[in-house]
Amino acid sequence: MTAPAAPQHQIRAQHTDTTIIVYQAYSRSIGLPAARDGRFPIAWKRDRMTWIKPSFLWMMYRCGWATKEGQETVLAVEISREGFDWALGNAELSHYVRGAHPDRASWQRSLRRSPARVQWDPERDLHLNPLPHRSLQLGLTGEAARRYADEWTVSIRDVSPLARQVHELVRAGRTDAATALLPCESPYPTGTVPVPMRVGPEGRP
Repeated sequence: MTAPAAPQHQIRAQHTDTTIIVYQAYSRSIGLPAARDGRFPIAWKRDRMTWIKPSFLWMMYRCGWATKEGQETVLAVEISREGFDWALGNAELSHYVRGAHPDRASWQRSLRRSPARVQWDPERDLHLNPLPHRSLQLGLTGEAARRYADEWTVSIRDVSPLARQVHELVRAGRTDAATALLPCESPYPTGTVPVPMRVGPEGRP
């Protein structure tokens, strides 16, 4: 029997009752101290936009299996679900979508007030090919970025070795073994938290 298709827009993540894992990739100068100390170092810019991704494979697509310059250290950042839900509830679409707002000016005003951005991009398979359904990226700025770094973060792990191990298995054609190593990501229960849906140049609703 064919498995049912994944919903077009759905947050899938590794999570517990109280925390959720998101991924980021950094240079070693940022990533290694963060993993060592379990918190982001002073050098981490709290006044800049930072993007977090619940999907391990989308992170692999973005960082090229931890091979791209400045993205050699992949971090699994465990944050509180309370914080993640707050960011979702205060997020705006990263791009204007006709019909989601009265007009572009209304969207721009809302975007300036919002501490978080929602973007949906094609999810990836083991070969980093795009899939029909979408993966969430959540951009944090201002209050959201500061709270992410200093309040919501529970733990930080360096998963670069895992990224490279999975990549080697994929390159060797051992897809079953590679799949077995992937983090177990399941639908995230957003409850009543609004999740803005993005449709744009990369895909369709």
